[in-house]
Amino acid sequence: MSGPIRVTVHPPSPTGGRRVRVDGEILGLAHNVTDVAEFLRRAGLEIDPAEVAQVPWIDWRGGGPERWGPEM
Repeated sequence: MSGPIRVTVHPPSPTGGRRVRVDGEILGLAHNVTDVAEFLRRAGLEIDPAEVAQVPWIDWRGGGPERWGPEM
């Protein structure tokens, strides 16, 4: 990939979980930071689950990495 990688973790869905996108492509519905790390690994981006919350290139929308439940 050329240029900066854009990772977006969308707000929690009404039924729980958060959609994860890398450069516009949906990778799946994550239910925790371990899921996010696994989706990124499958996309060729190795990251430790413990670091997912701290990296600046992940855009957490609708709450940070501690929010996974349905919207209230």
